[in-house]
Amino acid sequence: MSVVIAGVEPHTPAHRARIHPGDLLLSINGNEIVDVLDYRFYQNERQLEIRLMTRAGEKNVRIRKGEYEELGLTFETYLMDQQHSCRNKCIFCFIDQLPKGLRESLYFKDDDSRLSFLFGNYITLTNITEHEVSRIIKMHISPINISVHTTDPELRVRMMRNRFAGQALEIIGRFAAAGIQMNCQLVLCPGINDGEALCRTLADLTQYESVRCIAAVPVGLTRFREGLEPLEPFCAETAGAVLDILDRFGEQCIERYGDRRVYGADEFYLLAGREIPEASYYGDFLQLENGVGLWSLLRSEAYDALKTAEPPKHQRRISSVTGMAAYPLIANLVDMAEKKWHNLSCKVYPIVNNFFGGQINVTGLVTGGDIIDQLKDKDLGDILMVPEVMLRREGDLFLDDVSVSDLERALQVRVVTVPNDGYALIDTLAGLNDK
Repeated sequence: MSVVIAGVEPHTPAHRARIHPGDLLLSINGNEIVDVLDYRFYQNERQLEIRLMTRAGEKNVRIRKGEYEELGLTFETYLMDQQHSCRNKCIFCFIDQLPKGLRESLYFKDDDSRLSFLFGNYITLTNITEHEVSRIIKMHISPINISVHTTDPELRVRMMRNRFAGQALEIIGRFAAAGIQMNCQLVLCPGINDGEALCRTLADLTQYESVRCIAAVPVGLTRFREGLEPLEPFCAETAGAVLDILDRFGEQCIERYGDRRVYGADEFYLLAGREIPEASYYGDFLQLENGVGLWSLLRSEAYDALKTAEPPKHQRRISSVTGMAAYPLIANLVDMAEKKWHNLSCKVYPIVNNFFGGQINVTGLVTGGDIIDQLKDKDLGDILMVPEVMLRREGDLFLDDVSVSDLERALQVRVVTVPNDGYALIDTLAGLNDK
C-alpha cells in the first residue's frame, strides 16, 4: 500500500527534508501507511525514517523533530482513502426512510472506524477488518463509538439484516480486554429489542468496565416507509417501561462503578410524560449527539446565563422556531427572559414536521420548507432565530436544501442562527449575536 502526498506545508520537517508533492508515502519507521490513523499515530515520534517512492525511485528520508510536532504532509482527502460505507440493511435505518430527490450526501451510510475515533461517528463492527481491529488495540485508539442495538446474536442479525452482525459482537469483548473505552448506542424498536431483549443487552454490556456509556434512543419513523418492515412507534406506556429498565441498570452501575453509565434519550422522557432529570444526572454528557441530556444541559446553561446576562440595549421584537419536542423547554426559557427583561418580546413557533411525518418531532429534522409554510403569514418581528442543529455542518442548508437565504427571502425577515448552547441562546435573545 502507498498514499500519494498531495502537498507539503512550508517550514515543516517534511519541507526541510525535501519531500515533494507527488511522492508516494510507503512507511514510517517500518510501519506501512494506509490511511490517516496510521499517519497520525506513527508521525508522532521524534526520530522518523520515512520510506518514499519518488519519480527517481525508492528512497529513505530520516527526520528529527519535536515529539507530536506535525510532519507537514497533506493528502487529497482527510482520510487518505475512501470513506467506508455501511453494508447493513437495518430495519430501522433512517436513511432508508428518506424521500427521493434530496442532496446525494444525505443517502450515504458511513460505517467507518476511523470516523468513530476522529469525529465520534458510530460503527456497527460489521464493516471492520481484522487489520483495523488489531490496529485499534495496538494503537489503543479510544473511545470507540459502537451501534450495538442488541447483544442477542440472532436478533442482531435479524435487525441489521447482515449475517455477520451476530459474530461481530465478539469484537466488543476483545476491545474490553484491551482496555479500549466504548460508548454504545441502542436504537430501540417496540416489541423487538426492548423488554427482555434490552435487559439482556444491558446485562452483557455493563459487565465490561471499559463500556463507559450506553445510550438508548427510540426508533425514528418517517412517512416514507413503503416496502420496509412494519415498525410501531413508542407510546407513553412502552417508553416508560424502557426508562424503568434503564434506571434499574443505571443504579446497578452506580453501585459497581461509581457512575450511572446507562441513559435514555430525552425523547423517551417526553414520550413517557416524565420529568427530564437535572444536569447532574448525566455526568460528563458523553452522548449528547444521541439526544441524551441535551434538554438538561441547555436548561442548566440558560438558567446560569440568565443570572448575569445584560438585557437588550433597545426594545427587541423577535421570534424563534423549534421542533415540537423542544417547544416546552424553549418557550419556558424565553418566558423567563421576557419576565426579566421588559424590553424583550419573543414569539416561539413550534414547527410540525410535515415533511417527515407527525412522528418526527426533534428539532434537528425540521426542514426549511415546513418553516416557510407554517410561518409565512406570522408576525416574526425584526429577527427570526433558527437553531443551528437544523442546518448541515456548513450552516447554510436545511435537510430539504432550502437555504438560510431562501428562508429570509420567503419570510421577509432576517435570520440569525443559534448554536445548541444555553449561553448562546440567552446571548441571542439579548441581541449579542445579531451580527
